[in-house]
Amino acid sequence: MTQRSEVAATRPDRPDGPDRPERADDVGGRQSLYLPEHVGFLIRRAQQVHLAVWAEEAGQGLSNVQFGVLNVLHRTGGASQRELCDALDLDRSTVAGLVARLEARGLVERARAAADRRRNLVRLTEAGGAELRRLVPHAAQVDASLTAGLTEQEQTTLRRLLTRILDTHGHHAPAT
Repeated sequence: MTQRSEVAATRPDRPDGPDRPERADDVGGRQSLYLPEHVGFLIRRAQQVHLAVWAEEAGQGLSNVQFGVLNVLHRTGGASQRELCDALDLDRSTVAGLVARLEARGLVERARAAADRRRNLVRLTEAGGAELRRLVPHAAQVDASLTAGLTEQEQTTLRRLLTRILDTHGHHAPAT
């Protein structure tokens, strides 16, 4: 069984009709939602599915977050670790670890910034650019797989609504 099908096999049932649990019940004076309808639960499950689809499609070479680092460096021509933190919404220690692992694989290099010698810039190496080019079609396929059951309009709506959630509540989430 692939990772993707294992995740699908653990998907909670969504019963309809008389067997379906009540949407809300009284628990300790508060209403609780039927878990598979709880937005936070669905977002977490969607992230699990995304990771499984990424591993299946892109292989075990680089994580989707490492792909994100390469992508940002390609778009910017190089960035400080602080800029990577901001672009990827990750904390400094996480980015430092990502950069160290990518550097050890020869995919990025660190160099002192010409304008400010105290600042390190991270840049793609030739091998990093080649790895990014290899991964781009896989990343596109992951996105297509995740949204395969949605119309173009639904895909646009999904992205818009997720962005709205992040814009509204992103400041609550600590960078990871």
